[in-house]
Amino acid sequence: MAAEAPVGLGTAESYSVLGGQTVTNTGPSTLSGDLGVSPGTAITGFPPGLAAGSTHAGDAVALQAQADLVVAYDDAAGRAPTADVAGDLVGQTLTGGVYKSTGPLALGGTLTLDAQGDPNTVWIFQIASTLITATASSVALINGAQACRVYWQVGSSATLGTTSTFRGTIMALTSITVTTGTTVEGRALARNGQVSLDDNTFTTPGCATGPPTSTTSPTPPPTDTPPTTTSTSGDSTTTPGTTTSAGPTTNPGGGFPGDEDDGGPENGGPFGQGPDSPTYVGDLADTGIAAPVGRLIGFGVLLLTLGGLLVAALNKSRARRHG
Repeated sequence: MAAEAPVGLGTAESYSVLGGQTVTNTGPSTLSGDLGVSPGTAITGFPPGLAAGSTHAGDAVALQAQADLVVAYDDAAGRAPTADVAGDLVGQTLTGGVYKSTGPLALGGTLTLDAQGDPNTVWIFQIASTLITATASSVALINGAQACRVYWQVGSSATLGTTSTFRGTIMALTSITVTTGTTVEGRALARNGQVSLDDNTFTTPGCATGPPTSTTSPTPPPTDTPPTTTSTSGDSTTTPGTTTSAGPTTNPGGGFPGDEDDGGPENGGPFGQGPDSPTYVGDLADTGIAAPVGRLIGFGVLLLTLGGLLVAALNKSRARRHG
């Protein structure tokens, strides 16, 4: 079953109390939201009552809020019921849905609203006539249920018992009476009659939205493919992490022993380190140390050659002196 959509309150959403003809108060009631009346203009008992929001008595702002309340009331009344309720709701635990009562509805104790872990769950109570709650009764919210998503559409008037705890937005066709010491997490919005308060506390319910449900699998991160490197010396193709050798490359010309293009030890150069030499180091190519070893051998051969020439020159010099 698709989740029930919230009832749009329009500009009436900012009100804790909105009356049709009058709003009266006794004692230090506190309202966290706006206070208003329309088309009537009478608001009494503020102070000692205190409204944290704005107060609008018979002005255009209150008139617009009443117009939005009519739309919201009709929306709630027109929803298709998902279950029927009757009599007293005490002791019941209800999941989200639209609950219809064809007569008066009462609450003699505790009613529990269970969101079953979904904070977007909505409850709409369609009450044909009156709603009356008993002294110290309460509406309890569990498993993510939120007062901002509870709506009571009352076909005539509502009365909340003394020191009770009520949650949700009451939209009454006629009047709403909130008796001594009652706490309301929500709103008291009356279309045609009065709202009466007596040392009450109204808090505006915050409304957290649950995370969206996703059926899309996460896309795995792209896998990097190592680049292919083509060597210009010989016919080898090298991929990082592998070594492929196509054998020594012969380069004509000379240079310093061990350089890539010098015809040195690994290239059969002029220092006698070709494949036929007993000191040929081509077998070391795959170890990665052929070039260093080739350079050392080249230096050794060069030093031996120079040493031999030096000794021969010295011997020749001695022979001349003693001749």
